[in-house]
Amino acid sequence: MKKFNAYTNNEFCCESCIEDLVVEDAMYEDKKVKLNDPKRGGPKKFYVYVKNEKGNVVKVTFGDPNLSIKRDDPERKKSFRARHNCDNPGPKWKARYWSCRMWSSTPVSKMD
Repeated sequence: MKKFNAYTNNEFCCESCIEDLVVEDAMYEDKKVKLNDPKRGGPKKFYVYVKNEKGNVVKVTFGDPNLSIKRDDPERKKSFRARHNCDNPGPKWKARYWSCRMWSSTPVSKMD
């Protein structure tokens, strides 16, 4: 059975990728939130709750609310991914990781 990534609609490359992005519930500032589930809003264009290296739940905000994402243009996509070193996006509690995921392929429709 193939498992697909909800953000990119592509197959997962390995089991660790599946475990890394599982959406689960957690508590952040006394409210129940979903981990690894990007949403629109906040001070930036998107935000997501994740666990950092210490195991604490943190809110990561990313994206410019005044700019549109033109990831369908191959030249823009290639330029963005090169500029942000998306081949090595770093830990998922950093904004660069989630920005690179948004530019990897077209995410689910609720993100657009």
